[in-house]
Amino acid sequence: MKRTKIVDVLKSTDFGKDVCVKGWVRTHRSSKAVDFIALNDGSTINNVQIVVNPSQFDEEMLKQITTGACICATGILVESLGAGQSSEIQAKTLEIYGLCDNTYPMQKKGQSFEVMRKNAHLRLRTNTFGAVMRIRHNMAIAIHQYFHEHGFFYFHTPLITASDCEGAGQMFQVTTKNLYDLKKDENGSIIYDDDFFGKQTSLTVSGQLEGELGATALGAIYTFGPTFRAENSNTPRHLAEFWMIEPEVAFIDLNDLMDLEEDFIKYCVRWALENCKDDLAFLNKMIDKTLIERLEGILKDSFVRLPYTKGIEILEEAVKNGKKFEFPVSWGMDLASEHERFLVEEHFKKPVIMTDYPRDIKAFYMKQNNDSEERRTVQGTDVLFPQIGEIIGGSVREESYDKLMAEIERRQIPMKDMWWYLDTRRYGSCPHGGFGLGFERLILFVTGMQNIRDVIPFPRTPKTADF
Repeated sequence: MKRTKIVDVLKSTDFGKDVCVKGWVRTHRSSKAVDFIALNDGSTINNVQIVVNPSQFDEEMLKQITTGACICATGILVESLGAGQSSEIQAKTLEIYGLCDNTYPMQKKGQSFEVMRKNAHLRLRTNTFGAVMRIRHNMAIAIHQYFHEHGFFYFHTPLITASDCEGAGQMFQVTTKNLYDLKKDENGSIIYDDDFFGKQTSLTVSGQLEGELGATALGAIYTFGPTFRAENSNTPRHLAEFWMIEPEVAFIDLNDLMDLEEDFIKYCVRWALENCKDDLAFLNKMIDKTLIERLEGILKDSFVRLPYTKGIEILEEAVKNGKKFEFPVSWGMDLASEHERFLVEEHFKKPVIMTDYPRDIKAFYMKQNNDSEERRTVQGTDVLFPQIGEIIGGSVREESYDKLMAEIERRQIPMKDMWWYLDTRRYGSCPHGGFGLGFERLILFVTGMQNIRDVIPFPRTPKTADF
């Protein structure tokens, strides 16, 4: 008999019909009169209950159907008399595909997230991680749908690059050289002439610079792919391998950019509320009881648009009134997560788009404002969210070749491998801008999970690359 997914079985009202389901056992309760097997196949957060008459099956086989075992069950779909379920299956046949002994680490009793991270290859079978991964899928679909509807072109940027977009130097090197026999020059520097690309290359930290090339040809593009940061950080907000969404748009100004950021993220949240109801209800019950209320709150009001200088004044006033921050507040500082969350969660109680940052704490390519040299600011935008802090970072890009080169020289940024990027300012330069959204940070917010390692199937962090 052809298999029916459990999500479809639970929607069906075709009672009396024979169905076949296949999946993994969540629980198996036994008695002399009747056995109940809760089965899940990953298509939904909800299990289907298999009702088994023990007298009709081999006793030893039933004992082998334990939590984690993979089985096939056929039987009659009937209306359920139990609470919390509309239908169940009265078993006619049971077949075991894969046994699961009592060392299975994902038993019914709750495990800590730390334990589950050590078993990342199996944690996906739990209710929590099944819900998170289904929501992750839906967010990816929402992102592609949004940009397609708004006339953006999906643009693939390289994973291997010779340029450091962020200028921080925290990149994973890519090489085919024999690391035990490196050829060096008289200064002790590695010679890359015999390497695969003939130069030093690394995994990308961002597709933005290449994305700008696409925007100057296609008008509006977006990238959606993996990025890599060799940053030795063990915080709940950082990964070494993560996914980024980076739209770039020609002929966009600062206000239009903020409109795009707000509209895009509201679209994603609305998509989750409309398409992930069962999974969100589960996470709202088990992980964060304010989750759905917080998601709905994002859609109610316009985001606050706050210049950096005004934000610093608000934080300084809060300190005067007794607010304690771990990091001191002063103009010119890069805001810490505690400062961002104070503005969003305590002061405004809604998302904030902060703009006009000091140029020295932002990237070299951001367009400078016409203010004093002492307090020179740039047209950068950070979208700050409750629970998360920064979820989007973007800017209007500097389109003037002379101004861009002056900033590169002021910062002493090596540009020998970025001649192609500067050509966009030499040949038909145009006003343009864009932003980057860390996909996992979006999933953190939408799911209510507390650690970024729990919203990606196989996290890559310092000393962790097991799966």
